[in-house]
Amino acid sequence: MTTRLTQSLFKFAAWSLLIGSPAYALAECSRGVNVPIAPIGLSVFVASDKTVSGVYPDVLRSAGAKEGCSFQFTVVPRARLDVLFEAGQADMLIPASKSPSRDVHGVFVPLIFSRATLISLASDRPAIRSARELLDRRDLKVAVVRGFDFGPAYQSLLQELTGQGRIVQDVDALSVARLMQAGAVDLTIMAPSIFVGAIQGDARTEGLLEKLRYEPIDELPWGDSGAYISKTSLSEGDQKALKHLLDRSNTSGAVWKAFQRYYPPKALTGSIRSR
Repeated sequence: MTTRLTQSLFKFAAWSLLIGSPAYALAECSRGVNVPIAPIGLSVFVASDKTVSGVYPDVLRSAGAKEGCSFQFTVVPRARLDVLFEAGQADMLIPASKSPSRDVHGVFVPLIFSRATLISLASDRPAIRSARELLDRRDLKVAVVRGFDFGPAYQSLLQELTGQGRIVQDVDALSVARLMQAGAVDLTIMAPSIFVGAIQGDARTEGLLEKLRYEPIDELPWGDSGAYISKTSLSEGDQKALKHLLDRSNTSGAVWKAFQRYYPPKALTGSIRSR
């Protein structure tokens, strides 16, 4: 009897140590996490009834259910996301590329590698291989999404194109695609996965996918994409809880699996890579 009791106590102590270890610890949040979000292809999809789904909402909901965090999504225009985050009115910014201006207000957690490329309709024009070549082609009009940021090199290129009077800014990737299809612009700069995700299932851009041309340039290399956690709107404990949640989603492969579930392989090639 004494031996059995000793064994039971030993098992209980071992289990207590196990569930108290970092691998089993819950990253519980003290309150609901406010996540303003904007449509961005299939990474964040907003239905007509404002229901939010896609890669990142799915990842957050699934991880939150396991880790003890709940997420409250509100749909806003893309250009407002950074404004809300900088003002401390957003707990998270997702998806987001790493940038110095965002580092001031949040803690960055990388989730994937992404790359922006030049995207246009297939044609016989000579290939563009660098930012210099693009800047020299003053006959080409460029459309971008207001609020997108693919890093310092992207911002520098945007500034120079704006100075040449060649930039058209629109609200989302689908609007940019329609401008391109109508011949109002010649190309765009963004991750192909965003563009492809935006036009899939839209009747007005039917047939556009098969006509696309992708041109990577050296000035827009692979970079980190992930999420920012607010330093101002969240307590230190909730910041740590969310970082733990995102890190575990990354190391478990959940983020990459979600991309593979939503996107065809062609849309990910040259655009998105797992970490």
